[in-house]
Amino acid sequence: MESKVSEGGLNVTLTIRLLMHGKEVGSIIGKKGETVKKMREESGARINISEGNCPERIVTITGPTDAIFKAFAMIAYKFEEDIISSMSNSPATSKPPVTLRLVVPASQCGSLIGKGGSKIKEIRESTGAQVQVAGDMLPNSTERAVTISGTPDAIIQCVKQICVVMLESPPKGATIPYRPKPASTPVIFAGGQVRADPLAASTANLSLLLQHPPLPAYTIQGQYAIPHPDLTKLHQLAMQQTPFPPLGQTNPAFPGEKLPLHSSEEAQNLMGQSSGLDASPPASTHELTIPNDLIGCIIGRQGTKINEIRQMSGAQIKIANATEGSSERQITITGTPANISLAQYLINARLTSEVTGMGAL
Repeated sequence: MESKVSEGGLNVTLTIRLLMHGKEVGSIIGKKGETVKKMREESGARINISEGNCPERIVTITGPTDAIFKAFAMIAYKFEEDIISSMSNSPATSKPPVTLRLVVPASQCGSLIGKGGSKIKEIRESTGAQVQVAGDMLPNSTERAVTISGTPDAIIQCVKQICVVMLESPPKGATIPYRPKPASTPVIFAGGQVRADPLAASTANLSLLLQHPPLPAYTIQGQYAIPHPDLTKLHQLAMQQTPFPPLGQTNPAFPGEKLPLHSSEEAQNLMGQSSGLDASPPASTHELTIPNDLIGCIIGRQGTKINEIRQMSGAQIKIANATEGSSERQITITGTPANISLAQYLINARLTSEVTGMGAL
């Protein structure tokens, strides 16, 4: 197993994402960034840490497989060091395991679990590490948390096996990456006003820690209030549309009768439509206005962002030309209720990232 990865994997560049709490990130960065600098130099892997004043951060490790394993080993041993030093000041006698949380596209989790849980069982037994795949997707993304705990050696062996699975089963469709929310999440209204919504943010973080569905926190999409958990359902529906239609062509969110009918009903209910049993709801149109100074972040360079949103949502999206004297632009979205809702969600996600300065989504 191991030789397969190290021999065959030398030319393979992989990217692994880790979810860490602020304290863990601080430990990895070290004083004046010395620890992370040393890890980068000694492992040969690129290690990037997401910006932002968030309770959680994403640590991205990229490089050839052997460089990734070295970086993981250094992180696991550093965390063990932290555990040992914290124990010297506490009455606890048994040493807790080192725990790392990977962020994996949901479309790869099936291969990781295996038929009837066979693959994950094999990984647990052969490495001695505990591995758990979260049942729910991380908020507003199509990724799941995979928690690994055990001794540093067990964790390294476990990561090697997970990398083999990820190389053999690449992600299917588009992956909407998880982005940790800042301590207070702004909610953008149709008119472009921003309101900080601490409830939504703390709920999102809580749900992550407890792996429970969030309390009913709502994001305002145009004139609709959609509960956060349902956004994940819309992502799942969107993922079932691959391969993407040519740009600008409407594509029913529910291709054919094979999908369970309740998906179609849920999407219709979300948008306040009467629930029918037709697997392809009729196309409808929705309009929203966006302030002129924010339209650029939705269009992107040479239209890249708006094209991405069209592809991911399957909706037709037209942006009206600027009218003189007006501080707003009209956006017209056409498609099924689920297409429209997903398009609105993705547009609002772009606006949120722009307003909070979290960089390009």
